[in-house]
Amino acid sequence: MSYLGPILARKRREIARRARHLAVAEPGLRRGGAPPDLARPAGARPRVIAEVKFRSPSAGAIRPWAPGEAVRVARGYAAGGADAISVLCDGPGFGGSPLALRRVARAVAPVPVLFKEFVLDALQLDLAVRCGASLVLLLVNALDDATLRDLVRGCAARGLAPLVEAASEQELERALATDARHVGINARDLRTFALDPRRAAALVEKIPKDRVAVYMSGVQSADELRAAAASRADAVLVGSGLMAAPDPGARLAAWLEELGR
Repeated sequence: MSYLGPILARKRREIARRARHLAVAEPGLRRGGAPPDLARPAGARPRVIAEVKFRSPSAGAIRPWAPGEAVRVARGYAAGGADAISVLCDGPGFGGSPLALRRVARAVAPVPVLFKEFVLDALQLDLAVRCGASLVLLLVNALDDATLRDLVRGCAARGLAPLVEAASEQELERALATDARHVGINARDLRTFALDPRRAAALVEKIPKDRVAVYMSGVQSADELRAAAASRADAVLVGSGLMAAPDPGARLAAWLEELGR
C-alpha cells in the first residue's frame, strides 16, 4: 500500500483552495533574523527536534487530541531540553494544522519550530512565515528537481531554513544537489511507512561534514537515541516515541539525562 500518493493528491487540492481564498503578499523575511542552524557542537550530544504529532496514517491515533494540547506538549518539550520543535501541519493524516504551529511558535519562542508539511508550492512557504516557523521540511520524494531547487531558494528568500528529507541513496544525491544546509534521512519509507533504521544510519554517514545531518523517525527509546548520538547525526527528530508517553516533555528530559544532556 502506498500512503504518499493519496496524501500528495489531497495536498494539491488543499493548495488550490488556499490559492483561491488567500491573497498571498510579497514574500517577507521571517521575524527573528537569520534562520537557525542545528549543527552539532564538538563533543556535544546531537540536537533533538521533538515532534508534535497526534496520529499517522499507518499507526493511527498516537495521542488523544484536546484543545491546547499541542501547546502543552510543545512547552513540555522546551522545558525538557528540545533544541527545536516540529509540528505536523497536515490535518487529515496527522492531526495537525498551521494554526497549531502558530500557537506553538508563539508559546515556545525563541525555540525554533519546523513547519512539517507536504510542501509542494511557494504559497506554503508564505504560510510557514506567517505562522512563525523558522524551518520548513521539503520532501525529495514529493518534488521534481526544479521545484525542489526553487523551494530551497524560496526558503532562503524568506529567512527560513529548508530541511531536505531523503529516504534512499538516490534521493540523498538529489538533496545534496541543492543548496540546503540541513539534510535529513528518514528511516521510514513514506510510500509504505515501513521502518529501516540500518539503511537510514548508513545514509546519514554519507552526508558531507559541511551539511547538517538529521536522522529522522523511528527513535522509540533512550537506547535508540544513544545509538543516534554515536553516529554522524547532528540532530535527531523524535516523534511517536515521545508523543505516546503520558508526559512527552518528561520523557524527553529523562532520555537526555541518560545521555548526560
